[in-house]
Order: sequence, then structure tokens, then C-alpha cells
Amino acid sequence: MDQAVKKPSIGLALAGGGPLGAIYEIGALVALSEAVEGLDLNDMDVYVGVSAGGIVGAGLAHNLTPLQIYKLFIEGEPEEFAFDPSILLKPAFREYWTRLRKIPGLLVTALSDYFLRDDATWVSSIERLGAAIPTGLFNGDKLHEWMADLIAKGGGTNDFRTLKSKLILVATDLDSGESIPFGAPGHDDVPISKAVQASASLPGLFPPVRIGNRYFVDGALKKTLHASTALKEGVELLLCLNPLVPYDDRLNPRSRRRAKGKAFQPGSRLYEGGLPLVLSQTFRSIIHSRMDIGMERYGHQYPGIDIVLFEPQHGDGEFFFTNPFSYASRRRLCEHAYQRTREELWARRHDLSEKFARHGLFLNLEVLKDPTLQLAHKVSKRPARAGSIVSKFDQLEDSLNELDRYLKIAKTRQTA
Repeated sequence: MDQAVKKPSIGLALAGGGPLGAIYEIGALVALSEAVEGLDLNDMDVYVGVSAGGIVGAGLAHNLTPLQIYKLFIEGEPEEFAFDPSILLKPAFREYWTRLRKIPGLLVTALSDYFLRDDATWVSSIERLGAAIPTGLFNGDKLHEWMADLIAKGGGTNDFRTLKSKLILVATDLDSGESIPFGAPGHDDVPISKAVQASASLPGLFPPVRIGNRYFVDGALKKTLHASTALKEGVELLLCLNPLVPYDDRLNPRSRRRAKGKAFQPGSRLYEGGLPLVLSQTFRSIIHSRMDIGMERYGHQYPGIDIVLFEPQHGDGEFFFTNPFSYASRRRLCEHAYQRTREELWARRHDLSEKFARHGLFLNLEVLKDPTLQLAHKVSKRPARAGSIVSKFDQLEDSLNELDRYLKIAKTRQTA
């Protein structure tokens, strides 16, 4: 009697990166789902998500396919489930009011400290007013509310313990600095939507999230990927997606063309972009260097496990300079991530084919060579009114495009 084929043990680790990170991961995941035969991204042994990666990972764990997540986050379809990034920009009025109420008491304490203590200075006294500064600008509760509503309307579960798949969302305990794996035993009684909010609560942008008697912030404070969390679950193949890499202008083909035979033009240096670009580059460099150290350490600690990392190219200016809050930009960036991942799979095909084969997975080279495959078929100049004739034709065209997409992939897999 033939023995049953052992199912490969595969994990998925998704790093953070805000809206931009989610856009990259969605495009990359669609490319992986199409080109890697035997890979079911809705049937991983474990999902580990940090910040924006937690949102995408939660969707996969609730049986949303990468293409469905693309429709939800990028196309805004169906409308009742769609994610609008602007909900992340709602002011944290409750936090503002809480801090504002502290000002009178803090001011009295600061003045009495300055006039009654011999060793007090005006600097030490003013420092006491720091407790009146809000801990975040925007209301992160809106993310929790949206995720809870999506899970409820989709018929899913907001309870880690009743979820079919193993989902771990990492946040950082503010008072201890400890990484907390929500979803792991001992930390699985928290609603999934609340854990998503906690993991994505970037200090300064969102106030810390209270869960029980503790406060939590972004899970990327200590580690970028938290790949070790998945490796400890005993996976044999770990797929890692990291959206944020430091930008290297020397590796950008456009920069090389611009610099050929002449000095750099004004604006070609990040310095010219002011503080936002300087801070972005600094943040990316710090977290990426930390991830490099971690990946090297994992190679020594888990020598028998295949770890495959996907991330944007360092010279890819699209992911550094584009505003992800623009609707048209989101579609273009996701298409860009999809195509760049397909190119990366082709460029690494020899090494990846060997690794994937050990786990019963195979690269479909015919899918990767097909130049007609696209993620976004068109970018509408102006959205049609719901229920209008134009809207109906758009829906029909999208359905036909999606059917054509499936037929192309199915045909290449049959002939491969």
C-alpha cells in the first residue's frame, strides 16, 4: 500500500511597513500564489505578522486569497468590506483630551518645583510638562473596529483559539520592552482585531493600546520579522516578506542614466527631500541592518530549515518616493510589487527550484515567462457611481479580466 505523501510544513512571516508595506506584500503574495505550484497561502502551518504584515496575515488565516486581499485593499471591492487607508488618519481626540486635562496639575507641580526646590532648574521643571504631550496623533481604534467588522461580516472568528490556522501577531509590551506573541498559548485570549491594532501601533503616530492592565505598541520595536517565532513552531520552509529596505540611489537605473557624463541634478539626493526622507532612510537602514543580523543568526540556529526572503530592490525608487495614500498610486505600486516579484522569482529560479523541490513545491516557469499577466488591468480616471450603467460595465469587464487571468494561468500549468 502506498504511503500517504507527507504535507510539507511551511510558515509565512510578514514584516511591517505601514500602508506601503501592505501594498508590497499583497502584490508579492499574488505573484507567489500564481508561480509556485503546491503552495497554498491559505493553508500555512503558521502565520507570523508584525504591524501591516499582521493585517495581511490575518486575512490569509481567514481564508482570503491574495487576489481577494488585493481586491479588498487596493481596488476597494466589495465596497462594504473595503479598507480605506484614511481611517488611519483620524485624530486621537480622546488622547488629546486626556493629556490636556493634565496640564493644570503639571503646571502647578512644575512651578512649585522650580520655586521651592534649591536644586531645581527651569529645564528640570519644564520636563514635568512632557506628560501632557499626546502619545499619538491618530486613533488606532479605527483599525481594530474595521478588522472586527470585516471578520464578523465574513463569517470568520475573532478568537485565536477557534481559528483553523495558527496565527501569531507580535506586539511590544511598552513597560517591559518584551515582545508578546498574541495567538500563542498564554496570549490567545485577546481578540484578533485588537492584537492587529496593538501590533501596528507605531509610537508617535498611534497611542499605545491597552489590553488588560498592560500597554502595547508596534511589534517591530525589537525585531523586524520575528521569523524565530515561526521557526520555533517547527516549520521546514519559511517564506519571509520584508517591505522596507534602505534606498540606494546608485542602484537606481534612472539615477545612473541621469548621472552619466554629468553631475547629479538638484533633488537627486535624499537630503534635498528634507526631514521626511531623511527619517525614512534612517528608519529603514536601522531595521534592515537588524534583520540582516537576525537572518544570519537563524541560518546557524536552524541549519536544516530553508528560509527564503523576498524584499524590494534597494534601488527601487517606486517604493521609496510614492505616496501610498493615493488611490491610483496604490494600484500602480501593487502592480509594481507583483511584477518585480515575478522578475525576482525568475532571476532566482535555479536556487529557489532546488529549495522548493525539497518541500514538494515547484516553480512554474511558463507562468513567470508570460508577459501578458498583470495584476491591475486598468486605472480608472474617475470612479463611476454605484449602480450606474458605467459601473455595471466596469464590473463585467473586471469579471472577464479575472476569468481571462485564471484561464491563462491554468493553461500554462497544463502545458508546463
